[in-house]
Amino acid sequence: MSAPLVVQGVDETRLIALAERLAPAVRAGGAIQLHGDLGAGKTTFARALLRALGVGERVKSPTYSLIESYRVGDLDIHHLDLYRIADPGELEWLGLSDLAVASALLVVEWPERGVGVLPAADLRLQLRHAGATRDLFADAGSPRGECLLAAWRAAVDTLQSE
Repeated sequence: MSAPLVVQGVDETRLIALAERLAPAVRAGGAIQLHGDLGAGKTTFARALLRALGVGERVKSPTYSLIESYRVGDLDIHHLDLYRIADPGELEWLGLSDLAVASALLVVEWPERGVGVLPAADLRLQLRHAGATRDLFADAGSPRGECLLAAWRAAVDTLQSE
């Protein structure tokens, strides 16, 4: 596996730009898990990614609904927020196996609450508080994730040189 992508000192504007740079790489689908404490920027990242993919409608946080789904061209996008899940067994009724197809994009906040039920992550992102900013760590969880990470790393390198 390749080295993780590490970006330190990320404010909200830069977090949005990082999400926008990931969008072209995930247009063919995948599973992205977003880890981090409350207020770390998971929902901000997810919203920016979905908007960059072309979701024109309001991108709602699925904190209460658990899942919000969108269709952009041929891409089905499912944004899950598992913060309110106490036990992974509660997810059985969501039909995750039907959502986790190779051509769909799953973006999951609080994936640790769905261990054993969620599909494996292609890309894992960890957002950590660092004073007034955040640090972002991303690593691949699959061969597909390696490709996503490589493409994103190249786009992030371009962003940092601007």
